[in-house]
Amino acid sequence: MVCMPDTRARVRGLVEKVAGKAVPADPEESLFESGVLDSFKLPDLVSALEQEFSIQVSDADLRPRNFDSLARIEEYLTARS
Repeated sequence: MVCMPDTRARVRGLVEKVAGKAVPADPEESLFESGVLDSFKLPDLVSALEQEFSIQVSDADLRPRNFDSLARIEEYLTARS
């Protein structure tokens, strides 16, 4: 997947803002396993992504796997643009 650098920076910034923690340098690293995100922060992150990228995340897509890493978030956004 090819992702624009500004998209990656925007996603990283949103995750850090919502989580209140630094994001792992590796975009493939799990945000949940690394302790950056948890199930309580996921809805906040999805809301922030919806606002920032003008998308609507369906209830069916609201699964931790879709938002498990920066790379997965970028893939999700690319599929919706």
